[in-house]
Amino acid sequence: MRKQIYELDFELNMSREKALRYYQGRAKSVIVRANNGQRIQFPVQYIRPYINHTGIQGRFCIRFDEQYKFLDLRRID
Repeated sequence: MRKQIYELDFELNMSREKALRYYQGRAKSVIVRANNGQRIQFPVQYIRPYINHTGIQGRFCIRFDEQYKFLDLRRID
């Protein structure tokens, strides 16, 4: 039987100061609202590669399986 894979898109526009909390590990999880209105919460480690000197800006896609196990996160813009 093949696993079902789900995708949710969301936008993230976070200031440098707030993103620094995520980068330094002071925040443990990211909570965002998907484009379809669903609330998404995931460990901060998945967003760290996208933090730069201005913060985090962009559209992203998160993928997970039917047990809500994280598969990947990628920028889509």
